[in-house]
Amino acid sequence: MPQTDDTTPLAAQLAEDTRRRVSLQGLLFPRPESTRILTVANQKGGVGKTTTTVNLAAALAQGGLNVLVIDSDPQGNASTALGIDHRAGVPSIYEVLVEEQPLSSAIQACPDFENLLVVPATIDLSGAEIELVSLVSRETRLRRAVDDYVVERNRAGLPPLDFILVDCPPSLGLLTLNAFVTGREVLIPIQCEYYALEGLSQLLKTIEMIQSHLNRELHVSSILLTMYDQRTNLAHQVAQEVRQHFPDQTFETSIPRSVRVSEAPSYGQTVVTYDPSSTGALAYRQAAYELALRSTK
Repeated sequence: MPQTDDTTPLAAQLAEDTRRRVSLQGLLFPRPESTRILTVANQKGGVGKTTTTVNLAAALAQGGLNVLVIDSDPQGNASTALGIDHRAGVPSIYEVLVEEQPLSSAIQACPDFENLLVVPATIDLSGAEIELVSLVSRETRLRRAVDDYVVERNRAGLPPLDFILVDCPPSLGLLTLNAFVTGREVLIPIQCEYYALEGLSQLLKTIEMIQSHLNRELHVSSILLTMYDQRTNLAHQVAQEVRQHFPDQTFETSIPRSVRVSEAPSYGQTVVTYDPSSTGALAYRQAAYELALRSTK
């Protein structure tokens, strides 16, 4: 490991980046015993749900794992960041939920990683909340489609999926409810600001309610601190409070504020491919490795 100076905040960050770059270079992530299905959710907007979903997915794929991302947000930002066509009329999660088309009919491969598959969201999804209300088994449609696709892959002799990540809209409607019923684990990105803590308790109550009535397997397995600014006392206080209340679920790795992370989607990429050596990319790769190492309980 190269000798580095960490006597100033900038030097400490450069030293941390160097350590991560060396330790992650060419690293293959451990495969889970069975497919892990994670719902990435937070009822508060702007906390980094989609950014976290796509960058963790890309980092897991770069680590050699087979990953599927399901974009359940009508804005389709996850589809954009992964370079996926999601114009109106493209087969998408809308056809899966409303028309009960098989999941395989809507899957596209990410251009940057052949082992990263994506079910895009199109503008059609914006009306799905209303259409789902009158449909039978409206809360379980995505779960059935995902379970059927896993079986379909096994029958076809395809490699099993290691991770399925479901990106949610920032509200509690039928799209988010379907995502919660589908997932076995919940990954919560938390912005390192005061308001983020206020929303967390409400989110946990929602998860408990879904666990009681619709999905007994659902549990919060992971909490990732995002937009972390080590220069502010508030970020330190929020991080300390979250780690104090959720010591087992909170990642050791936190995601710093990063211009590169924000820029990447405008190029149809994740920061993992847009600028692999940036602080944001290395943090997401480290978090993905930590996720791969974690047990499902």
